[in-house]
Amino acid sequence: MRPDILNPLFAEVTALKGVGPALARPLDRLGIARVVDLLFHLPSGWVDRIARDELMQDDVGRTIAITLTPVDVRSGSSPRAPTRVQATDAHGNHVTLVYFGNSSGYVRKLLPPGEPRKFSGRLDQYGQDLQIVHPELLADGDGFRPREPIYPLSEGLTSRRLFALTEQALARAPDLPEWIERSLKAKHDWPAWRDALHRLHADPADAVARERLAYDEVFANQLALTLVRADTRRRKGRALKGDRRLRDLLTLPYSLTGAQARSVAEIEGDLAQDAPMLRLLQGDVGSGKTLVAAMALLIAVEAGAQAAMLAPTEILARQHYETLRRTLAGLPVEVAVLTGRDKGKVREATLMGLADGSIHILVGTHAIFQEAVGYRDLGLVVVDEQHRFGVAERMLLAAKGRTPPHLLAMTATPIPRTLTLAIHGEMDQSRLDEMPPGREPIETRVVSEERVDEVVDALGRHLSEGKQAYWVCPLVEESETSDLKAAEVRAAALAMRFGERVGLIHGRMRAEEKDAVMARFSAGAHGVMVATTVIEVGVDVPNATLIVIEHADRFGLAQLHQLRGRVGRGGGHSVCLLLRGRALSETSRARLALMRETNDGFRIAEEDLRLRGAGELLGTRQSGEAAFRVASPEQLAALLPIATDDARLLIDRDGGLDGERGRAARAALYLFERDAGVALLRSG
Repeated sequence: MRPDILNPLFAEVTALKGVGPALARPLDRLGIARVVDLLFHLPSGWVDRIARDELMQDDVGRTIAITLTPVDVRSGSSPRAPTRVQATDAHGNHVTLVYFGNSSGYVRKLLPPGEPRKFSGRLDQYGQDLQIVHPELLADGDGFRPREPIYPLSEGLTSRRLFALTEQALARAPDLPEWIERSLKAKHDWPAWRDALHRLHADPADAVARERLAYDEVFANQLALTLVRADTRRRKGRALKGDRRLRDLLTLPYSLTGAQARSVAEIEGDLAQDAPMLRLLQGDVGSGKTLVAAMALLIAVEAGAQAAMLAPTEILARQHYETLRRTLAGLPVEVAVLTGRDKGKVREATLMGLADGSIHILVGTHAIFQEAVGYRDLGLVVVDEQHRFGVAERMLLAAKGRTPPHLLAMTATPIPRTLTLAIHGEMDQSRLDEMPPGREPIETRVVSEERVDEVVDALGRHLSEGKQAYWVCPLVEESETSDLKAAEVRAAALAMRFGERVGLIHGRMRAEEKDAVMARFSAGAHGVMVATTVIEVGVDVPNATLIVIEHADRFGLAQLHQLRGRVGRGGGHSVCLLLRGRALSETSRARLALMRETNDGFRIAEEDLRLRGAGELLGTRQSGEAAFRVASPEQLAALLPIATDDARLLIDRDGGLDGERGRAARAALYLFERDAGVALLRSG
């Protein structure tokens, strides 16, 4: 159970004074649903104000707070023209207050001539005149703060309103016992947790307070992972020692790469131990993870156990099933597939085969760990696209074996070395950092969207040669609030030229529809597949050697790399065309330039971390595990080793979770919602 002292922080944000349904909506768009979310919605910057009672030329370019008296309000002849308010200070000096956006009526009502008001804003000079554009009107009760925090906002919120809510949240923050080792806290001169929160919301430039909160988040994360690892090592598993009778029957078109052979040997060594394996296999797009997984599955079957392979989507599950069937053809190994759409006699036959042991390997989606699915002897679980599954889901699978099964997690999304310890610190690591022979780098070009007609012509030539292509769009439908081309609109436009050779697939389609479209594409009935990012992971059509990614400047680097990996899977030359918008930010230019320059997913992941930060890069909110909301990538790199050592010290020297510091650390686990550690607390 969560410590009672934390309950006020986990109350709904509507418990705060003044937060009704109307205000809850913009807060929800920021991910603020509870009081604790407000506490960790930290300022992104600040405004330094100077209090003045007189307008001065020396203050041009600075933000000032000053009392002004409106004299006259003038509107332009056009609705789009700005509204200008002539005002004077207490000494008769003149300034123009400028408001844009058809605001004449609102400004006249808010600023009646002759009534003094307190304003805050940047003082600028236009010609010989002083002016303030869109000054903030300060309420009578607002105290003057020389440094005011600026928060990430959504429509319907101001930083001032958010700060007022945060003050209420801070009043609820308890004085928690200290979980940081005493000498470490003293060495860095870190304040207490509650004091750090107060300091940082009051002064966003307080680097020491921010570092303390970042450390707390990293420490809670590393402690959770340390607990998971210790719990895994403590559990009595079952050694799976293969005799090579199945692997020796395999006929492969090429030899394993050095990285594949090394990874298989590491996995085989883990499987031979009593302690359940907990290993992460990282491999760039096309590096041969599926073959390594097949070897692991065969080792389990050789040892007399069953094995399961879990995929995040139906498309990927069925693709893995077909790949394994082809790879293991001729071997006395029964492979089956089970997804949410399997019903009736087919499903019953699969369940019976699992229960009596006649099915050796099961491939499927979340359906494979439903309560009705029972195994005769589950010894190994392979989880594909590890970042899409939370620890709680992995534990459900663990309950399916007579003893806890071995676990091999795989990801085709290379993880920066900085984050590997933070996200998968409970796991041993294997890396596939070389490509199988014959895999050519994908040629990547950046093309302006103004040349889209030329791209369509090139697509026509590509199709006429009997080859296939993907065309990726960010949205499914047209949106009035976005200028991005929708997949449906692009598919319709291409169909006018290429007819039924154009297919369309997106995440809103039913699973059966998606499977049918992909089957037609795989069989060559469709020449071009217009898609959203539903094809990002795993889709494998060797004849597809061209991919066009529309509005590529709106995607992150790692996602672009994953999409690019849909081509180049059959050998030979493949091309990726990145269609960019007219106006590019410096970050977008850097992303696209790097995509042109390299096919190395690990290098791309490091750069994506630098450009976007850990939480957004990992998408960990989607997997049910907390993102890093406080710690920056730079802080992660600096604090991870310290936090990892501190977590181990707590377990090994300071009495674990039952000691004085351990009891305090329990609060940190709940506070930062490190689900892995919390789950172990609940079970132990």
